[in-house]
Amino acid sequence: MKSVFTDKQQTPGEEDLKSALGNTYLIWKQFQKFTKEQYPAATEEWNFSGEKFGWSFRIKDKKRIILYLLPRDKFFKTAFVFGQKAMDRILETDLPAFIKEELSVATVYAEGRGIRIDMKDNSNTAAIMELIKIKIEH
Repeated sequence: MKSVFTDKQQTPGEEDLKSALGNTYLIWKQFQKFTKEQYPAATEEWNFSGEKFGWSFRIKDKKRIILYLLPRDKFFKTAFVFGQKAMDRILETDLPAFIKEELSVATVYAEGRGIRIDMKDNSNTAAIMELIKIKIEH
């Protein structure tokens, strides 16, 4: 499933995002705010990844992406890539089992293991915030 924003010529704006995400817009904004609070030097950018994927939103430090936010129709996905130190830390936490399991079976690439989590409501908000903290720390 690709982004709800697919026009390469049109970078999504705040009203576009609010309309597309519906009730999950406030959760998206909460993650943006939380990430900036945890890492004030973070920068934000929209990125067009091609016709196959469309637009995504990235929050990053100087050399890596902390959090990907992937807009869909009335929801969004969060995405992370974790190196081995972060992965070890995640396995020590009380994060939900599905997160640990998905990361454990994920293909390992040079930059680490990736995970995407659907945000259709606020049920995994605390877990995402913990993952943001771990990503920043490692």
